Parts: sequence; C-alpha cells; structure tokens
Amino acid sequence: MANVSKRFWFQLHGWFSLPVWVLFCFICITGTLSVVSHELTWLTNPAARASNPNNLPAKPIDELIAAVEQLHPTADITSVLVYEPYLVNAIIFTDHNKPQAIAYVNQYTGQIQAVNQGITFIGFMRALHGWLLLPWQSGYSVGYYLVSAMAIVMFGALATGLIIYKNFWRAFTQPKLRFNQGKKTLLKDLHSLAGVWSMWFLLIMSLTGFWYLTQAIMWHNEIDIEEHSPLVSAADLPTSKTVPAISLSQALQLTKQQFTDFEPHYIMFPEHSRGMYSISGSNNTIFYDNYAFSTTINPWTGELVQTKSPESMSALQTISHIADPLHYGTIGGIWTKLVWFVFGVILSGMSITGFMMWRSKLAKITKAQLLTTDYIQEAQ
Repeated sequence: MANVSKRFWFQLHGWFSLPVWVLFCFICITGTLSVVSHELTWLTNPAARASNPNNLPAKPIDELIAAVEQLHPTADITSVLVYEPYLVNAIIFTDHNKPQAIAYVNQYTGQIQAVNQGITFIGFMRALHGWLLLPWQSGYSVGYYLVSAMAIVMFGALATGLIIYKNFWRAFTQPKLRFNQGKKTLLKDLHSLAGVWSMWFLLIMSLTGFWYLTQAIMWHNEIDIEEHSPLVSAADLPTSKTVPAISLSQALQLTKQQFTDFEPHYIMFPEHSRGMYSISGSNNTIFYDNYAFSTTINPWTGELVQTKSPESMSALQTISHIADPLHYGTIGGIWTKLVWFVFGVILSGMSITGFMMWRSKLAKITKAQLLTTDYIQEAQ
C-alpha cells in the first residue's frame, strides 16, 4: 500500500507540473512569433505595406495627419507610430463614430491604405506574449506576472541542465546526434545539444525576464521608472487662442535640434489644453530601443520642458530601454531578429522534447514500480 501511495503522489506531482510546461511552451511560441510580428504583418496584410516603387522620400508627418483629417474632418488625432520603412505609419485618432481607430498611411505616397478599428496583429502578439491578454487593474496584470515569472523557470532549467550535462562544452566541438539508438536517445541528444548551443539565448531571456518581473512589481507599487510629463502652467495658457502656437512640425524641428540624427517613432499629442507634445525616437544607438530619446514640449510657448537620452538616464531607465531590444532581438535589425527567431524555435522545441523525456521517464518509473509491487504481492 505504501508503494502504491508513493507512486500515486509522484504521478500527481508530475501532472501538477504539466500546466507550467504548457504555459512555458506557449510563452516561447508566442514570443518567437512576436519577434517577427512586423515582418508577418508585411507578409500577410497588403494594407500595412509601405510600397514605394518610385523611391519617393518620406513625407513630413504633419502632411500624413492632414490626409487623415481631410478624410475624417471631425477626427481628434491622439498619437502617431512610425515603424520600419517597409511598414506604413499608424495614425491613431478618435471620432464621433470611432472610439479609437488607426489609419494606415503610406508615408511615401500620403495615401490612406486602411482604417483599422480593432487590435493590430503586432499589438495582439505583444499582448498575448506579454500578459496573456489578461486584464490590467490597479497597475498590474496577473498575466504579466505569470509570463515574467517564467524567467525563474528558464534560469532554473539552464542552471540544472548544465549541472546534469557533464562536460557540456564538448557539444561545441564534438556535437553528438545518435539517430540509430532509438527515440529516447535521439530526444536526449537533441535536447542536450540545443540547450548547450542556446545557453547565451537562455541567459538573455532569463535576465530580461527578471527585469520584466521587477518592473511589474514596481508598477504594482506605483514606483515610477520614467518621469511623468508636467502640465502646462496656467499662466502659459492664452486667453483667446484655441490652437497651439507651436505646430507638430515645429515641435519635431526642436527635437531634431536637440538630438543629432533623431528619427521619430512615437508622437503623443496634447490630451487637453494643459497637455504637452511628447516625442520619442532613436538615433541609431545600438542596444537602446526606439524610444530612448525623447522631448516634452510646451505647445503654447515652444519651451523644451523635458529631454531624455541615454546620457541622462538613471540606471533603471537604462535597463528599461535596453531590455526590449535584447529580448526581441531588434538590436541589429532584420538579421538579429532572424537569429532570435531561430533560437526561439529551438527553445520552443526544447520545451517539447523536455516534456517528452519527462513522460518517458515517468512511464519507465511507473512500470518498474508496478513490477516491484507484483513481485512483492507474489512473494507474500
């Protein structure tokens, strides 16, 4: 009876671990797809492609906004997203019959190629991978905690795997794949070889995952990493003007004067009369994301209220702006994204082969325990 009870608890422990494996595998797969979500969007959605057969230069952003306002005269433009050169600019607006809409505007021709009122594929994949589409409330999401906590699982798997795999470094110079010694041996070789060659990738995913977990805790406890944009002083508000004195093009020009080779990637318009322009972008600085350089500009006076760049960042802000490029492989453009995609596929495969090996071992142990139990019963 004692042996049966022990077997039962061992099996129950294994099946309780199954949801963790399923979640980990799901996160690996969605993360792998998120890495190339921009490229998949270009491949599957013709309206999102910024075709430029005549090699035209990109139009100023305010011209693209004017095109949207011409089509939707009552639209209230809230923000602009600038992606890679092969994708259209996304101009986000609200209207009386559109609570939130995204206009896909070709930055070379000025043509509005589509107006989307739902979530984009890029946004969907980021939300699915980042917080499992679970809701946010009071500054936190249970899904975000679950996903970032997988960093502990990943780092634990890396550390214990290197302990179990003796002389693992030989896999670099003497890789071993035995195809003629059965399924179990082949699975073990595939899993071990993939793990050794993916050590650097597992370490990067673990470290960035630990940061996301730390970030989640800080958000939950209302600890700010980035400064909030200040409000326009009441003294700066005009008594008669209803249109800001500083246009978007002027605000962009001020930002480009502040940062050499600045390329805008996100523009947020003032939300109300005391709001400010918030402009974020990059200047080809490696390892930093597309929002590492930013300005906050008073729309009534043209004053440069806040600036941010890698040189002025705190330690936490620096980590915040290098985590995503390392996690999603955007540090070197399409080529590093392809490398991250390949190793993401490998990591997803490792989670599957690891589970298959666990199931095989569980079946073997169970069979051995059954034989032992039968032998004891016969002896009695």
